Amino acid sequence: MHPGDLADRLKSGLLSFPVTHFDRDLAFDEARYREHLAWQAGHGVSGLFAAGGTGEGFSLTPAEIDTVVRTAVDEVGGTVPVVAPATGGTAAAVAQARAAQEAGADGVLLLPPYLTEAGQAGLIEHVSAVCAATDLGVIAYSRANAIYTDETVAVLADRNPNLIGLKDGVGNIEAMTRTYARVGDRLIYIGGLPTAETFALPLLQLGVSTYSSAMYNFAPEFALGFFEAVRAQDREAVYRKLNEFVIPYLDIRDRARGYAVSIVKAGLDAVGRYGGPVRPPLTGLTESERGELAALVQKVA
Repeated sequence: MHPGDLADRLKSGLLSFPVTHFDRDLAFDEARYREHLAWQAGHGVSGLFAAGGTGEGFSLTPAEIDTVVRTAVDEVGGTVPVVAPATGGTAAAVAQARAAQEAGADGVLLLPPYLTEAGQAGLIEHVSAVCAATDLGVIAYSRANAIYTDETVAVLADRNPNLIGLKDGVGNIEAMTRTYARVGDRLIYIGGLPTAETFALPLLQLGVSTYSSAMYNFAPEFALGFFEAVRAQDREAVYRKLNEFVIPYLDIRDRARGYAVSIVKAGLDAVGRYGGPVRPPLTGLTESERGELAALVQKVA
């Protein structure tokens, strides 16, 4: 998909970061993953980000990431755009971006470099190297040790025609305002904070037209309805849905580090669709928490 076409498609609707299924031995469960992707693609989502954060990309080997991406492309490619991850240092991220193009992915989500800190000049070179390595549209994920200033985003947008978007995992209102004021609609802006629904309405005013929904994994109708309420700026509906489900969901999610992923897989189990285990270092919800979540999910699923 041409980078411009991908940008138009992604910003038009809700985005899904599907979980990656593992069997009891924590090996990739391709059959269940395919089944999940087909179900996800059938609800009108505008993009599937394979092996992302919710997909435990951080726990996958490079070979597994390639397998997951190729599986996603084979299962839903041509129906829904598939965006692959690029992670680690620059050499590793460049290799993954090239592998994504060879696998037939439609775009690349560039995650922060592993562990090391870097200044803005280094981040510019990092992103530019990945963009130069592929013809695919690239989205830079601003969070953790790769937080891009508005000046940096402007330089990157000017230097790299195939940089199509910025995913925000910080939530700094002033920074996003500065970025949009400086760069405008040259890029698309994706909300990437954990449980992005919480921030979706206020960030819409800052040019963040879409977001990645983890809960779309197990409650697609609710997630799409929430997105429609945000797009319509229906404050009454948004806050009703926040109180009805999202905030109680957050209360469970926030009880342990890593639960942002674990709770999504437990949500799939709660609706009768296999979520399966998470890989270490993540841990699953307790049995009591799983019961509490199941009761909550029944209200909206």
